[in-house]
Amino acid sequence: MDTVESGTVAVPGAKLYFEVRGTGPLLLLIPGGASDAEVFRDLAYELAVCHRVVTYDPRGISRSLLGGPPPEPWLDTQVDDAFRLLDSLTRPGEPVRVFGSCAGALTALELLVRDARRIRLAIAHEPPAMGLLPDAPRHAAFFEEVYATFRRDGVPVALEKLRTIFSGRPAPPLPEATDNSEFFLSQVMLPSSRCVPDVTALAAVADRIVLAGGRASRTHDVHRPVTVLAQRLGREPAEFPGGHAGYATHPALFAAHLAAVLAGAQPVLG
Repeated sequence: MDTVESGTVAVPGAKLYFEVRGTGPLLLLIPGGASDAEVFRDLAYELAVCHRVVTYDPRGISRSLLGGPPPEPWLDTQVDDAFRLLDSLTRPGEPVRVFGSCAGALTALELLVRDARRIRLAIAHEPPAMGLLPDAPRHAAFFEEVYATFRRDGVPVALEKLRTIFSGRPAPPLPEATDNSEFFLSQVMLPSSRCVPDVTALAAVADRIVLAGGRASRTHDVHRPVTVLAQRLGREPAEFPGGHAGYATHPALFAAHLAAVLAGAQPVLG
């Protein structure tokens, strides 16, 4: 049975909704895009056998209600929120491992940079750091165009245009508490796609970074930044089952690979 402890923690300008499953070493799962804790439900159930798994809705998403306008800059706010959540759930000095996907991967990497004593391992799955790419200006213009489309024509038309970074394929249906597409397009898409990780700072903790991507998304634009970042850090990227949202579409296989990485092993896809 999926035994869940849930609650909220107050952060400046919002209340974060969180869930905790299992016992053992603490593992924080950070969603990206429009996703909330529900997207990790099946993955967390698998991992809770050996880990204390924490999932949450980022501020403004689903059950994490805002008390005012989202503060700036976006990444600083996401990192501060995650640390405040960890402060409420961990003992002083307790080690934490973090997995983040898409925009959540940017937060995971920055958590490690800012507190390498606390964050023992950061696994970053397809961060949308398009600014690392040689054709970064083209991608910046694309996201600006998607945003303009959203403002002019609404959510469905903008999401259809956004499919280009996934090679034009429709996004798989993902579990969610509520539809956060409008908040994603208005508040998350541009700041997250504009984030460029500090490669110099990451190089100092590169031995505790796992850069990962989906087997099925290898040809997608959204996969390219993790490959470039891995090359710049001298790391071999790990390949996980499924595509950009493989943790939701292939939770059991994804969990097995993630557990292997957390144990220090190199997973091999069958």
